[in-house]
Amino acid sequence: MPNIKSAKKRVLVNKTKALRNQMVKTNLKTAIKKFDEYAANADKANAEEAYKMVFKKLDQAVAKGIIHKNTAARKKSQISLKLNKLGA
Repeated sequence: MPNIKSAKKRVLVNKTKALRNQMVKTNLKTAIKKFDEYAANADKANAEEAYKMVFKKLDQAVAKGIIHKNTAARKKSQISLKLNKLGA
């Protein structure tokens, strides 16, 4: 444990930020899994709704600095391909 006051505060702040990051990542993964489930069942209407939610969650994660913008772009591309295959 740190002895200096500022170091003690950093420990608390880091813990808080780690929880926030974990929560955002968990929500993102859940949204992607829902989309994948709808896509696997060929449920196009629900897949489109989930698609919009995944895009929103990805953009929020990038804005908060939790994931890299290229990672988000890659994931968006992957789910877009899956959605387009449903229509074909």
